[in-house]
Amino acid sequence: MKFSLFLFVMLGVVFNGLSYADEAAPKRALKANYVEIYNQQPKSVNSFSEMFKEGMVYGRLRSNTFFFNYEEETSTQKNHITSGLGGSLIYQSAILNDFDFRTGFYYSYGFFNIKDNDVSSLKPGQDVLSRFNYINNGDKDMSVLGQAYIRYLGIKKSKIKIGRQLVNTFYAKSNDSKMIPNTFDAVVVSTKIIPDTEATFGYLAYQKLRGHTKTSSVLVYGDSSSSSSLYPQYSENDDSAMHKGLTYTALKTAGKSTDAPLLVADIRNNSVKNLKLDASFYSVPELISQAMMEVNYKIFSNENLTITPAIRYIKQFDNGAGAIGGAAINANPINYKDENSLDSQMIAARLITKYKNYELNIGYSNVFNESDLVTPWRAFPTAGYTRSMTISNWVANTKSYRVQLAINPNKLAIYKNLYMEFSLLHNDADEAKGQYDDNYYYAGFIKNFDFIENLQGRIRVGHGDTKKVGADYTDTRVELNYLF
Repeated sequence: MKFSLFLFVMLGVVFNGLSYADEAAPKRALKANYVEIYNQQPKSVNSFSEMFKEGMVYGRLRSNTFFFNYEEETSTQKNHITSGLGGSLIYQSAILNDFDFRTGFYYSYGFFNIKDNDVSSLKPGQDVLSRFNYINNGDKDMSVLGQAYIRYLGIKKSKIKIGRQLVNTFYAKSNDSKMIPNTFDAVVVSTKIIPDTEATFGYLAYQKLRGHTKTSSVLVYGDSSSSSSLYPQYSENDDSAMHKGLTYTALKTAGKSTDAPLLVADIRNNSVKNLKLDASFYSVPELISQAMMEVNYKIFSNENLTITPAIRYIKQFDNGAGAIGGAAINANPINYKDENSLDSQMIAARLITKYKNYELNIGYSNVFNESDLVTPWRAFPTAGYTRSMTISNWVANTKSYRVQLAINPNKLAIYKNLYMEFSLLHNDADEAKGQYDDNYYYAGFIKNFDFIENLQGRIRVGHGDTKKVGADYTDTRVELNYLF
């Protein structure tokens, strides 16, 4: 704990003393939420050869190190350091007859210091390698085709992508906070053909998770029937938010598809001044679906100050998954209203105040005392309200409260001035369900260096103070990204 605090304070001071010299926008930039901004992209051409010749290459070198320390070590709580080295190489073709394509190759080599090599004990840094491949083959590296899609731009104010791609909707995100992003084999249509409205519709057939080298079904938890290898749970969707009762065997026994797609839809409307309306939906046919509605209204705005309250409501519909896996995503539905139903709701509210280069976000969320929320595609129901680094609320009868302060946010993702983010989160959990109240303290820093153009450093530190005896922990992350 002391070392972590010393490390992020000292490096924060170093970052703050540096400045970003080049005023021109770089070819590509990296936002605080890890979404990439492409400032320079290929143009339209007139021949097939020019389509390749005038394409652009985007490179990235990356180092990501995770220090995880518990208050007390046990057989299941093991202090460790995990690190990844690697990067990516992306090729974007020029546009010919309204068509272009993109391919993206990603690589990560993982290091860890757990003496018994028990990778199931790894916490946030587990995705620098594939746990399934390491246990079964001894592989510490991953080499994957993360993007491979064709795009069509011939429909007015619209685009269609077909193939493996990054998807960033409310319910499915790339969440590229480790070494390799979360990607999907999908068909995604985005359009602005309706005035003041943006809409995205997606058919996501398969998912390639961050710590995987192969695709898997979007809502299947692996077991011995899905793979004869060791630790078969790592062969399918092993996300921390995955419903562990929806196993391959349980779905087969219930006569449900083990290859059901994820259908998503996002709609945003800005037709009323200062009012932003969002609606999102997902469905895994014959299993489960959710709908989200959000309202943001800017009640005050001038040159230096804006005040924006918001409210979000989520309704979850059980279409058969509850009878198979139960009401709890850990497959242990103790003291739930209906142990065999996944019908549920969530309400969240926040107030964002922006003053010059400061942004204060005061948020609240409440997952109703019905069932857990099922959203295992690296998007989080409380994001922007009460989520803080790894802490997100999806468990029934949990209320969360968060205060977050951001200093020097930057929409262009060029952090010439040190970006700082501090938050305090309290989770009021239901102990009858085996949960524990906790406080979570977070500090994060991002800075683009001056002496090496397009080199960005990040330090993030979270400390969990939980009522579970001996389970307090400190999670420290140090990352470097060089984009070229």
